Amino acid sequence: MTGRSRAGDAACPGCGATSRRVHSGYERRLADAAVGGRPVVVHLRVRRFRCLVAACPRVTFVEQIDGLTFRHGRRSQRLHTVLQVVALMLAGRAGARLAEVLSADVSRSTLLRLIRALPDPSTVTPRVLGVDDFALRKGHVYGTVLIDVETRRPIDLLPDRESATLARWLADHPGVEIICRDRASGYAEGARLGAPDAVQVADRWHLYHNLTEAVERCVARHSTQLRAPEPAPGPEASAAAIAELEKITDAAKSDRSAHRCADRTRDRHREIHALIGRGLTLRAISRELGLAGNTVRKFARAATAEELSEGKWQGRASILDDDKPYLHQRWQEGCTSAKKLSDEIKAAGFRGGYSVVRDYLKPLRAGTKPADRRRPPSVRDVTSWITRHPDNLTQDETLQLKDLLARCPELNATAEHVRAFAEMMNTRAGEKLATWIDSVKASSLPELLSFVNGIGCDLRAVEAGLRLPFSSGAVEGQVNRIKMLKRQMFGRAGLALLRKRVLLAG
Repeated sequence: MTGRSRAGDAACPGCGATSRRVHSGYERRLADAAVGGRPVVVHLRVRRFRCLVAACPRVTFVEQIDGLTFRHGRRSQRLHTVLQVVALMLAGRAGARLAEVLSADVSRSTLLRLIRALPDPSTVTPRVLGVDDFALRKGHVYGTVLIDVETRRPIDLLPDRESATLARWLADHPGVEIICRDRASGYAEGARLGAPDAVQVADRWHLYHNLTEAVERCVARHSTQLRAPEPAPGPEASAAAIAELEKITDAAKSDRSAHRCADRTRDRHREIHALIGRGLTLRAISRELGLAGNTVRKFARAATAEELSEGKWQGRASILDDDKPYLHQRWQEGCTSAKKLSDEIKAAGFRGGYSVVRDYLKPLRAGTKPADRRRPPSVRDVTSWITRHPDNLTQDETLQLKDLLARCPELNATAEHVRAFAEMMNTRAGEKLATWIDSVKASSLPELLSFVNGIGCDLRAVEAGLRLPFSSGAVEGQVNRIKMLKRQMFGRAGLALLRKRVLLAG
């Protein structure tokens, strides 16, 4: 496309004076947005004017066409705006690939330069400020994101998370009334120094998360009580199991070949005599079975397998023989734990292992152990049951929790305190916090006492967090967005480029 300006005059960009004196002219080549998938190039004839104001530093200037050209630009304003938006949304490589689809080939470096050339948005001091940290390099370098909690838009990014940096920003932007933050001491100190009149609000999610951690430690301390006690077997079942065990034991003693070597001898004797019955010689049998000649001859001479095993592998004393009466007595008393019984006889001098006792008790357990034994709840399961709303628990979870709390008074007291705190948090009843703290101190639960001592150092912010409707939820959302932008740029974006994208792409 070709074109030229038809205006008779032009305004000087230096002083604003209008001039009609043409100095010279030349042709500009501007890339424009594609039409029908084909690139468009505009050949524009422009003029250079003389400035008539003697004091103006510009002697000559070039006319600009509104909506089409800008100074030193080699693209139309429309295409330039499109590429700026693409750069902000997708950054370098991904933006270059999309621009190629739009028939506007640019390099990734050009797109990044477009982002850096954009002016910063005007900073507006919010009434409610949200503060949180984000990782520039996880575990090493962190920055601070500031957002307007009411509009949920980012305001600024700070290069670190030091209290002095936040205090300096607050001092330069007076007017903040409420500051939402997590429970980090650095932000608390920075907010106090930079905006002493502002109300600090501790985030409720972080408060309840800290309380959940305290509950988990308390449940872990009582982990031995999570398993429901086993019901003692009835006298009829115990007597039947004892009789069955003794029957099996007597049968094993009377079976003269109840040994793996005796079983192997019997099988080999049967096999060799079967081959003899087929008419094979002893030497052929030796080659067939891969046995020594003397071995085959010995089996051939024996009429029965018992002749070969007479006096061997039988009547051997068990390491558990001396302790079997005690095991029978304890089983009748209701103790059915193989581990516990093993520990008891070990204390009395038993030198065997746990598996010996376990295998000996298997016949008894077959008559007393239920078919579907319930797995005991884990520490995390019980912590979740205590800290979740009762309406969100299943009927089975409710029954298990009720049974556990009935067996453990300390966990029952912990659950009562958690429910009271959750109710206070849901109803925004921060004025009840002092009463709740006193009740926790009176219960002498070490894990909850540690939690109470922690919030005591930040009591006003915690009270405000339980009373006011503001929280750091919007800030956490911006932190997740920053993570996404960093991943788009392969984690190599510096603070300056990342700040442009966070503030302008929102």
